[in-house]
Amino acid sequence: PADMRPGGAEALDAVFPRDVGLFADAFPAEARYRFCGHGLRIAQHHGGLLGVAAPVWEAALALCQYFEKQQLDFRGKQVIELGAGTGIVGILATLLGGDVTLTDLPLALEQLQENVARNVPAEHMARVRIRALSWGLDHEQFPSGYDVILGADIIYLRDTYPLLLRTLQHLSGPGSTIYLASKMRQEHGTTDFFETLLPRHFACELVQRDEQENISIYRVMRR
Repeated sequence: PADMRPGGAEALDAVFPRDVGLFADAFPAEARYRFCGHGLRIAQHHGGLLGVAAPVWEAALALCQYFEKQQLDFRGKQVIELGAGTGIVGILATLLGGDVTLTDLPLALEQLQENVARNVPAEHMARVRIRALSWGLDHEQFPSGYDVILGADIIYLRDTYPLLLRTLQHLSGPGSTIYLASKMRQEHGTTDFFETLLPRHFACELVQRDEQENISIYRVMRR
């Protein structure tokens, strides 16, 4: 569920493998969840191109649970989700009152559109939009100063970390709050991102930790 720099079909194949039969066995075509009083029906497409954008990852569910636990209210907030994948986090933020922009690589947008259509009532459609965003490439086509920036399990490719940081710096402002939920994969340098790279530019606070699932949620703000 992450964006990455351009590099042709070979680069995309490296991240979004065409042979993703393992996903088909592990995840149903549709999953149902309930958060903050809202029932969600999330389509998950397992055709080869989507790869890591297809399933609902545990970190996305952890972030939704955090919204519920903290009773977060997104009313009147300008929200953007990076590497939205299935869109479950941003869709929940929309249902909780936010004005939400869901972003991912172009190949993931159709799945996002389907899940928005399944879950966002017609009267709230004006508050949600779907756009392609490749970190470090076209982030400047988006405004700065979003109130809330969301990302779930988007920190797993070292080459994208500088691009993500550049994108976060552009999208955020002095009053922005960034929520990042991530499985802390040692082999991918996820811990290094949160403990070394991100703190160079942002103030980071660990607000929730699930040892069993190895998932951490950080609240991040501009210094």
